[in-house]
Amino acid sequence: MTTTTPAGPDSAPGSGPGPIPAPSKTPGTDNRPGRLLAIVLAAQFMALLDVFIVNVAVPTIGAELHASGAELQLVVAGYAITYSVLLITGARLGDLLGHRRVYLAGLALFTAASLACGLAQGTGELIAFRLIQGAGSAVMIPQVLSLIQRNFTGEARGRALGLYAAVLATGAAAGQVLGGVLVSADLFGTGWRPVFLVNVPVGLVLLALGARVLPRDDARAPERAHRLDLPGLVLLGASVSLLTVPLVLGQEEDWPLWSWLSLTAAAVTFALFCLYESRLARRGGTPLIAPRVLRHPGMGLAVFRIMAVMAVNGGFLFALTLHIQGGLGFSALRAGLTFAPTAVVFGLVGLTWRGWPASWQRALIPAGFALAAVSVAGVGLALRDGHGAGFWLYVAFAGVGTGLALGFSPTLTRALATVRPEDAADASGLLATVTQLGQLIGVAMFGTLFLNRLESLGAPGAYTSSDALLVCMFALAATAATGAVSGLVRRRR
Repeated sequence: MTTTTPAGPDSAPGSGPGPIPAPSKTPGTDNRPGRLLAIVLAAQFMALLDVFIVNVAVPTIGAELHASGAELQLVVAGYAITYSVLLITGARLGDLLGHRRVYLAGLALFTAASLACGLAQGTGELIAFRLIQGAGSAVMIPQVLSLIQRNFTGEARGRALGLYAAVLATGAAAGQVLGGVLVSADLFGTGWRPVFLVNVPVGLVLLALGARVLPRDDARAPERAHRLDLPGLVLLGASVSLLTVPLVLGQEEDWPLWSWLSLTAAAVTFALFCLYESRLARRGGTPLIAPRVLRHPGMGLAVFRIMAVMAVNGGFLFALTLHIQGGLGFSALRAGLTFAPTAVVFGLVGLTWRGWPASWQRALIPAGFALAAVSVAGVGLALRDGHGAGFWLYVAFAGVGTGLALGFSPTLTRALATVRPEDAADASGLLATVTQLGQLIGVAMFGTLFLNRLESLGAPGAYTSSDALLVCMFALAATAATGAVSGLVRRRR
C-alpha cells in the first residue's frame, strides 16, 4: 500500500515557501481545471498501479525468465531504489524548470521505460529498465500535487485533494487485481509483459492531452526555487545501493566478503551524507534532507514509524506473493483477489480515521501497530498447514490493512501538521523518501529471509513454502510490534 506523501495545504514536495499563485489563463492551453485534474491523477494512478501490478506478476516473470529469487527482489526493489533517491530532486526540478515541463518529461521517461520493460528479453534488462521507470516516476509524481495546488483554490482545491487521496487509496487494490487479470489472461501468449505494456498507450494519450491542457510554466525568480543538491544525491544513492545489493544478493552468494564490505561502505557513505548535509545547511545551502527538519520534535519517531510500516508492507506482499503462487499454486488472478481485502481496508481506514471518536485518536498509532503485528502473525498461522483458504485468513488480511493504515496515515498527518510552514515542503519530501526506502528495505530484508528459509528446507513445495512463510510472518510481526512499543514509550514521556 505504498503512497505519495502529501504536503500541507499550501505546499507540495519540493515547492518553495510563499503563496501559491491563483490559476490564470495561459495562451495555447486548455485551461479547464477538470481536464487538468483528470490528466495528473491518471498519471498518479498509473505510477501507483505499476508498483502493485508487478508484485502479482513476479512469480510468472521468474518462471519465464528463469530468474533467481534475488533477481526477482531487484525487479521489485529496483523501481523503489531510484524513486526514493530521486524523489526530492524531482520535486526541485519542478521548481527550477517548471512543473508542466518536468511532469511531461517524467511521464515520457516512465512510458518509454514501461515499453522497454515489456520487451525485455532477460532479467538483467528488466531490472535496468525498472530502475529507469522508477526515475521517471520520481520526476513526474512530485509535480502532481504542485500542479493541483497551483491551479485550484478554496473548495475546488479541497475537492481536488480529496480525489487525489481517493486515487492513492484505490491504486493498490486496483493494481493487484488488474495485475492478476492481465497475467492470467496471457494475451497473445505474452504472459507477464502486459503489466508493463498497458502503460504505453495510456502514457501516450496523457502526453498528448497534457501538452494541450496543462498551463504553461510561468517564469520564476531564481530565489524562489530550491537548488539541486547533486553531491547529496550521489551520496544518498550510493548508500542506498550499497545497502540494498548485498541484502538481496548476499544470501544467494552465501554472503561473500564483498557483501560485508558493501554493507560497511553503506554505513560510511551514509555518515558522509549526513555530515555533508549538515555542513551544507550551515552554509545556507539547500540540502537534500534538511537537518533542522529531522531535529523537529516528533519527526525522528515519525520517520521510524513510517519506515517500519512500509518495511512490513513491502516484505508482507513480496513473501506472500511467492508463497501463494509458488507454494499454493494459485493463479495470478486469484492471488490478486486474495490481496484485495488488505488494500481496500487500508484505503478505507486511511480516508476515514479522522472522523473516528476523539477519545480514540491518541491510541490509534500504537493500536494500529499492535493490530498489524497480531494480524501478520495470524496470516502465517492460517497458512501454516499448506492450504490457502479459510474465514480467519481473510479476517487476518483485513487486520493487516487496518493496522498498517493506522500506523501510517495518522503518523504522516500529525508529523506534517506540526512542522513550521517554511519546513512543510522539506518535511513532506523527507517522509515521501522514507516511505519508499521502507518499502525497499522490507523487500530486501524479509524477501531474503523468506528465500533463505525456503532454500534451507529443501525442495520447494506447499509445506516447505508455508513453513518459510511462517518464519517470515513472525519476523514481520516483531517489526510491527516495535512500532507499537515506540508509540507507547512516546506517550509516557
